[in-house]
Amino acid sequence: MTIDLETRQVNTIRGLALDAVKAANSGHTGTAMALAPLAHVLWTRIMTYDAENPYWADRDRFVLSPGHASMLLYSMLHLTGHGLTIDDIKNFRQFGSATPGHPEVGHTAGVEVTTGPLGQGLANAVGMAIAERHLRSRFGAGLVDHRTYAIVSDGDLMEGISHEAASLAGHQGLGRLTCIYDDNRITIDGPTTITLTDDAAARFRSYGWHVEEIGEVANDLDAIEAAIGRAGEVEDAPSLVVLRSHIGYPLPNSVDTPEAHGAITDNEEIAATKTILGLTEPFQIDDDVLEAFRAAGTSGSAAREAWERRLADWGGNRERFDACMSAAGRPGWADSLPIFPAGESFATRNANSKVIGAIADVVPGLVSGSADLTGNTGTKLDTDLMSAKKPEGRLIPYGVREHAMGAIANGMALHGGVLPVIGTFLVFADYMRGAVRLSALSNAKVVYVWSHDSVGVGEDGPTHQPIEQVASLRAIPGLRVFRPADANEVAQAWGVAVDADGPSAMILTRQNVPVLEGTEHAGQVAKGAYSLSQPASPAVTLIGTGSEVQLCVEAAARLADDGIVAAVVSMPCWELFEDQDQTYRDSVIAPGVPAVSVEAATSFGWSRWAGSHVSIDRFGTSAPGGQAMAELGINLDNVVAAATAAIS
Repeated sequence: MTIDLETRQVNTIRGLALDAVKAANSGHTGTAMALAPLAHVLWTRIMTYDAENPYWADRDRFVLSPGHASMLLYSMLHLTGHGLTIDDIKNFRQFGSATPGHPEVGHTAGVEVTTGPLGQGLANAVGMAIAERHLRSRFGAGLVDHRTYAIVSDGDLMEGISHEAASLAGHQGLGRLTCIYDDNRITIDGPTTITLTDDAAARFRSYGWHVEEIGEVANDLDAIEAAIGRAGEVEDAPSLVVLRSHIGYPLPNSVDTPEAHGAITDNEEIAATKTILGLTEPFQIDDDVLEAFRAAGTSGSAAREAWERRLADWGGNRERFDACMSAAGRPGWADSLPIFPAGESFATRNANSKVIGAIADVVPGLVSGSADLTGNTGTKLDTDLMSAKKPEGRLIPYGVREHAMGAIANGMALHGGVLPVIGTFLVFADYMRGAVRLSALSNAKVVYVWSHDSVGVGEDGPTHQPIEQVASLRAIPGLRVFRPADANEVAQAWGVAVDADGPSAMILTRQNVPVLEGTEHAGQVAKGAYSLSQPASPAVTLIGTGSEVQLCVEAAARLADDGIVAAVVSMPCWELFEDQDQTYRDSVIAPGVPAVSVEAATSFGWSRWAGSHVSIDRFGTSAPGGQAMAELGINLDNVVAAATAAIS
């Protein structure tokens, strides 16, 4: 019997998954095998992309939310000519390889987002669909006209983040988002019946999604294509295509078993499967199979070239378009950053609002939003709310959905064309931790605004008073954490965040803080720390962040009355200070001089910079903010006493 070309293409995908996982003795075989027909349909019949230019701006986006099935994606990237070699496939999951265990954006050409933690990819796809629709509404379908496709799994839909993201996507009416739900009904611990009885289709319909339940057609290429095509015709709602697959198909003994979720390495099982697939060699790719895949990989080149001509001929504001696409400011944008006179007093959250309002026009990709706390966090923009009817709005009402908000922002940033700014209270950064970590791992340019940064929150008490959050955020590699002392430091932090790559966090006060003398000079915050007062031969150095810098200034004045010379350092960003050379660091924090850190949070981590600490190493208390600060030791007397003790 002659097997037709497309069947051999599908079997080749399955064979590569078998062989790569076997070679690594690690990975997840079954989902990649079961979904090979779906991947084939998406990459050869449906999606518009150009493998030779994998990050062309108007390409369709593909997200593999169950990132453990990474061999499915790697197989397609190799076969369609994205630059992955057969040796890369053979080195699956090995040190330094281009095929790590889970897909990593920026590491492997053609990977759109870093996936693995379940639910994140689905929310990323929602963010990509939001970005596409927003940009299309601003710049027209001639420049922005593509779709987002995502594969999601049982595990993705169990995770709470998927509920948050799906609810918002339905409310926003994201008609160019199509998620294919791999309903294989198997998890690591056993069949899904041991953990859930959800009706996923009914749930998504209740969210406002268009749902296609196509049943037992996981190997029917035409049926899969038709269902995705029908979903693509729905312009006013996101779509969920529910596909009943059989994990590990066509393994003779392991289909629909938890074992197929993991690594199939049994030689007899693999050999029998290869016979079914018509494959005789490890990593076998027949010439005509590869030729057909490579043709699919370049089939979008004409569309890309046509898009490039339209962009070149476009009569709109190219400077604004380019600034959006790079998530950067227009030339000279930093001139719009406000400077605040010393002596005025602002909560740094309110200063943040003034800053983003001042730069919104010159940073045209800036799109703000919050988890139902827009005014409270200083993330409000004077613009329309983004909605299904007003997709051009630059203020997104995320609702109380912190975790999805973070992951959606990652998707927007990695899509390109927007600079997402998202806000909530600092204590709720814990609710979005998974997304924040992936921002840093992905180098996604997201600006997190976390206000109500200390026990200065006041009467809401310890549930709402952050203690350990700043330290835990500083522990994330690749995340710049700013805790500005005043309004000028807020503005300068924004100068860094807009011009730099990767994520930034603004840790802001609820309470008013004075604008201090000496904070207005450009470039200081970019160094991470600087001297507000650096007298000759200080006896002690006081290092503060945020609202506590003013305490350091006041303490230095009182110590001076007692004949003690104190230097004062503002350290808004540890990470940037660490980047400076030793000479600069020593000029700010003089070696051999006792140093005292002052921060209304845990002292954890401060031993790197100071030997003594004025801190809060317990949970907070319900009281007016000023009283809570004072009672928990963040007061002038304590700073003076700590400085005196450090000297002695």
